[in-house]
Amino acid sequence: MNKTVKFILAANLLALTVLMFVFPHLMVSPGKLIPGHKQLESDCFACHLAWRGSAAERCIVCHAPKDIGRVTTTGQVIVRAKTVVPFHQELTQDDCTACHTDHAGTKRYQWQGRFDHALLKAAARDRCATCHQAPRDNLHRQIEGSCGKCHGQDKWTPATFDHDQYFVLDRDHNARCVTCHPRNDYSRYTCYGCHEHSLGKIRREHLEEGIDNFDDCVECHRSGDEHDIRGRGGRRNRDHDD
Repeated sequence: MNKTVKFILAANLLALTVLMFVFPHLMVSPGKLIPGHKQLESDCFACHLAWRGSAAERCIVCHAPKDIGRVTTTGQVIVRAKTVVPFHQELTQDDCTACHTDHAGTKRYQWQGRFDHALLKAAARDRCATCHQAPRDNLHRQIEGSCGKCHGQDKWTPATFDHDQYFVLDRDHNARCVTCHPRNDYSRYTCYGCHEHSLGKIRREHLEEGIDNFDDCVECHRSGDEHDIRGRGGRRNRDHDD
């Protein structure tokens, strides 16, 4: 390769490099910006650092985390809709591009993926109702407290809690949650108060069978079937299968 060819290639490479810095929105831009950033269309370095891409420190120059969802970048108070919640104040770090992108072509300003709840402060992760509207089905209307008792934060369904693993809610036990879990405390339950389930009667019947420890009903009774009685360790008690 002669010197002339090398010079031409070097000149072209230099020209492309200069053009990338002078007109980056024409040379390397992956797509149009969202309408709110339209005035920055030709000023890539308002958001990007050379060779490092977009940086959160550039974003928060205009979008102060304490103001996001509350006031606009011009200081006007946001009259927010019921579905818009200012939760950015609960984030553990300023990492805007973890969720947002401007250059999305026809998919503008989309979430980069499922929101990672690990970005939230620990206390905020337990306040699901702050951002999410509670389901209004018959089951959830009865329940109060943290959604995390049954649901994970990676996905809503399926719920991580399977009631049948503890007690099968058959047709005779299709009761309201508070019937067995007073005060919406799902870490505890009681079987007393329904039909013949009084403490005195249950005590007498179990002592007649030689059972003196019956505080944990579901250890032996996993459903409302009176013949489905299991011994400790989950083994079926054949003495009660007649």
